[in-house]
Amino acid sequence: MANDATILTAKGVKELENRLDYLKTTRRSEIADLIKVAREFGDLSENAEYDEAKNEQARVEVEIGNIEKMLRNAVVVDEGKVDLRKVGVGTTVKVFDKTYKEEIEYQIVGSAEVDLKKNKISNESPVGSALIGQKVGDVVTVSTPGGDLIMEIKDIHR
Repeated sequence: MANDATILTAKGVKELENRLDYLKTTRRSEIADLIKVAREFGDLSENAEYDEAKNEQARVEVEIGNIEKMLRNAVVVDEGKVDLRKVGVGTTVKVFDKTYKEEIEYQIVGSAEVDLKKNKISNESPVGSALIGQKVGDVVTVSTPGGDLIMEIKDIHR
């Protein structure tokens, strides 16, 4: 896999495409309106509204470029063909964290799709990389900055 490759699920591709569409259409238009209004305030050399609008425009253009690059270099995981006998990108894994005595589910995704609020973790993260390739019943020790975690894999599904 090339260094620029971005591992994505089909859902992740769709979310990026929707974000890109929003940025290119709606957000660009909104920023153009902000710039137009800010220009009407006069002297651009000391116009905070104009500067802020231009900074936002630059931020959006960088985000557009980043998303376009991710989509161009996307390696899409066919979730229908994911082997559910072992943990991999596109699987959801239920583990029992023996360290904290709790059960938790993680969806393993590529780094572009990480959303910790939804327990979507990267295959490259300490927990994700330790779980990759493991099977139900396996006990895994995960080295994290906060100390070692001991996890037992209870279930693997989509």
